[in-house]
Amino acid sequence: MRRRRTGRLWTALVASLLMVLGLASTSASGQTDGAPAGAAAAAQTLTWTAGDDITKYASAPTTAVAGPTTIVFENSKATGNTTGMPHTLTFDVSDPEYQNDVPLNILASPNDDQGGKYTAEVTLTPGRYRYFCTIPGHGQMQGILVVTEGTGEDTTAPQTAADVSGTQNADGAYVGSATVTLSATDAGSGVERIEYAIGDAGAWQPYTTPVVVDQVGAHKIRYRALDKAGNMAAEKSESFTVVAKPTDDTTPPETSASVTGEQNPQGEYLSMATVTVTASDTGSGVNTIEYALGDAGAWQPYTAPVMVHEVGTHKVRFRATDKAGNAAAEKSVSFTVVAPPEEDKTPPVTGVNVDGTKNSSGAYINSAKVTVTATDAHGSGVEAIQYSLDGGPYLAYTAPVVVDRVGAHTVAYRARDKAGNTSDARTVSFTVAPGGGVPAPNCAEYDERLTVIVGTIDSGVPNRITNSRCRINELIEDEKEWTSHALFLKHVTTVLDALLKEGVVVQREYNLINRAAKQSGIGKPGQTEGYRTILDGTPASFAKWQHVGGGSFGLNADGTITSGTSKAGLGMLWFPERKYGDFSLKLQWRDDAPGTGNANSGVFVRFPGVHNHPEESRPEWVAIKYGHEIQAFDSPTGDMYKSGSVYGFDRVGLAGAGVTQKGTWNDYEIRVVDQHYSIYRNGVLINEFDNTGGQDFTPPRSDDPGTDGRRFASGYLGLQVHGTTDVVSYRDIRIKEL
Repeated sequence: MRRRRTGRLWTALVASLLMVLGLASTSASGQTDGAPAGAAAAAQTLTWTAGDDITKYASAPTTAVAGPTTIVFENSKATGNTTGMPHTLTFDVSDPEYQNDVPLNILASPNDDQGGKYTAEVTLTPGRYRYFCTIPGHGQMQGILVVTEGTGEDTTAPQTAADVSGTQNADGAYVGSATVTLSATDAGSGVERIEYAIGDAGAWQPYTTPVVVDQVGAHKIRYRALDKAGNMAAEKSESFTVVAKPTDDTTPPETSASVTGEQNPQGEYLSMATVTVTASDTGSGVNTIEYALGDAGAWQPYTAPVMVHEVGTHKVRFRATDKAGNAAAEKSVSFTVVAPPEEDKTPPVTGVNVDGTKNSSGAYINSAKVTVTATDAHGSGVEAIQYSLDGGPYLAYTAPVVVDRVGAHTVAYRARDKAGNTSDARTVSFTVAPGGGVPAPNCAEYDERLTVIVGTIDSGVPNRITNSRCRINELIEDEKEWTSHALFLKHVTTVLDALLKEGVVVQREYNLINRAAKQSGIGKPGQTEGYRTILDGTPASFAKWQHVGGGSFGLNADGTITSGTSKAGLGMLWFPERKYGDFSLKLQWRDDAPGTGNANSGVFVRFPGVHNHPEESRPEWVAIKYGHEIQAFDSPTGDMYKSGSVYGFDRVGLAGAGVTQKGTWNDYEIRVVDQHYSIYRNGVLINEFDNTGGQDFTPPRSDDPGTDGRRFASGYLGLQVHGTTDVVSYRDIRIKEL
């Protein structure tokens, strides 16, 4: 049966990412649950409505009086919602700038049990409440509710004044510069902010310190103020003139311009070119910079780099004047903007051929040679081909694969083009029969890496097939649990002695492998015995991971990977090489979000394969809905699931998360045994969770697969990318099967 992908699914998908508390609010008298419309009303009723628009509420109050209040939130067909999209009404309780005594958080959808209309009884206190929608992508659905004392409402705007100071000449002009100081008073609710704008067309900006104007010429400063009750004072202005200090400067400024942007091989700019103009003057100083588009364009003040999007050939002229009035000669730069080539969204086409001598049953005698091909007819070209033998890890395909082990085999293969499109995996199956009675080799595991790697130490010795028809890596057995380092070294010595005697390795290679075994620390207490590195910072290691959904991860020069590097959106980087059951996963992550923001990411574990999943057409959602996300989020505001939380199932607060400063690497260990999860941060156990299928969400998600669906014994691993502002970096990802 096909799933109904309407409002109910929207609600479920949103709930998997949000800190939704269901229908809850807190009043001064304690916690009360939200209720359907029709509950007993309080002294005043405030109503919010939502519709199809995800940038603003359809309606929202701006002012209220303190005291008992009925909050009504409706997101229904009646309020304009025709798509079934859920919205929330959430009061911010984490920012000290606003009132934080009403932790209201209502999720409403036209298709829920209440038809999208809810009420909650709260008690408001004087001050400002910030409200917003917690659903990603709804960043503009927010506002401020101003609450005043119940005895009356402030309707009087602030009083404003301005003072211009500086050295003046006989004509009243300011010599060199003028300083504008603004002030405002309000006897009612108090001044919220002062704003100013330069000139008649300048944008309003907050006033924090006196404004210094040192550009020669006539100026106007406009100003106004807003009080906490929302009353805006009428605009006023101050006009004045600034003249240059006396100088003997007769030299005009030096000017230059540069053009930047993505270019094609012909030097044309794809989609957009950015022109940056600079000017310098060692005498009186630069006063103005101007630019003009084309030969006939009007001169305009240059305040920021000029972005040219229109396809065609362009000229940007520029000039500058210093404060002594010296004008630089006009210069120009010319360039061409072209439309970008059509984006390649089609993966390569793959094919396979199996060669060898067959017996009467169709089995290949002694060996079969598998040749994989890939073509890409959509411009970017084939970047890599990979194959997997009998469910093993995907390896780089560089030459036909010879399979000489007796028995049934399956080779999976896929290809990736240079645009990042990966073809769906295809398979070919065949049987290898013995020729002359040669038995199948008794190898511990398939390990076809190019060199002998012990633990995480690469010896550099080629991973040859030995006389036993097993490869050297397979004989080392470093993946086993060794009770002591000495016992592991004794085993390695026994293997190497035999290989040296057989002529598979020479003495120099014997020594290199033995040294790698000693350096590996396998068997030592507290060492990384048995851990396999699945992301070591090399391009070859990064290529084994696959991206689905929006967003992106990029590989950095220092071997780290960083999210949100090239495009926005929610997505996941996952490791499709194999599933893991009980395991210990170790990695490091770092909050690299720009500005004052915080990273928002997580580690997905135990989710099923994302391609061709019968339940979901968006592959990144398979991990969200059918696996578990171990959260990485240190922000003091926003989502209540902080670092170490099992998202949607087990919360860890900010105190329990053990926050570190931005830009600091964190060690993470995620240990999963049966259905018991243990999360360690920087060596400290910060969360334990027994997976019994229960959820933190109230009400529960309607599309949750249930207890059995949440008790997968094994699954894949992935890293979440949340967007271009929630930037996080990862490195040194290792796993040990328990």
